[in-house]
Amino acid sequence: MNKRWTINEINQFVEKSSESRLLSTEFHGFSQKLSFECACGAQFEKTFTKFKNKHQRKCDVCQPPKASR
Repeated sequence: MNKRWTINEINQFVEKSSESRLLSTEFHGFSQKLSFECACGAQFEKTFTKFKNKHQRKCDVCQPPKASR
């Protein structure tokens, strides 16, 4: 069974694993986009699944999206 994450656990994960900062204050599920602030100061939105599993932990300027196949 999948782990149920709380907003506090997500915040701790973001602080430990990236230079970004979590701006969202509520979490309602893995399909919800969360707001983050990149180390450069830009704000961006990603789902927690993309942030955690796909290592998309910066804004699109600092970490451009990969080209599609």
